[in-house]
Amino acid sequence: MPLFYHRQLTPAGELGIWKIEESEDFFASQLALSSKEKEQLATMKGARRVQWFAVRQLVHIMSGREKRGAFIKDEFGKPRLEYSPFDISISHSGEYAAAIAAPYSVGIDIQRIVGKIERIAHKFMRPIEADSLKDSTKIEHLHVYWGAKEALYKAYGRRALDFCQHILIDPFTYDLENNSFTGQVIKEDFSAFYQLEYERIDQQILVYARAMNAASDYP
Repeated sequence: MPLFYHRQLTPAGELGIWKIEESEDFFASQLALSSKEKEQLATMKGARRVQWFAVRQLVHIMSGREKRGAFIKDEFGKPRLEYSPFDISISHSGEYAAAIAAPYSVGIDIQRIVGKIERIAHKFMRPIEADSLKDSTKIEHLHVYWGAKEALYKAYGRRALDFCQHILIDPFTYDLENNSFTGQVIKEDFSAFYQLEYERIDQQILVYARAMNAASDYP
């Protein structure tokens, strides 16, 4: 299908989601891949290939360009859109692909809701964050915390972050009507604050992050 969800962000940037119903052949006929992208695709198998295609189709549509810009990676492996000053972040889960783009640091994550997240919660939750959980919404809330830390990891873009030590989420209540909270990445001489938002889409939790200090520079 075409774009499933697309909106402009305030003060600048945009967010998009693609619900994957097409075959790999459909995407291959739409996208002219660079040689490096073809090499990367050749290492993939199964559903990952279609997800890989879908997120690139999504970003191309969001860019508004007639000629597609290839995905390239910086020295840390963070994806960039060729010839674009915008920061981008991508994610996919099952039949959904998501992307965010802005002229400042951003990150995004989409994950299917699964009960087994409780088994690994101790690996990414600080005690003060765990204290904010309620039994009635515990699973969904854990997915928001996990998605937030994944989004901040991507926004930071330099790898080597400990999810408990370096990615700090200000505790919040799970509430789809009041879905904004804040977090921080702090490591050695780096420190940045982020505004985060989340949504539930079918059985998926979507979380995205935007650098607060940079975003405030855009009226």
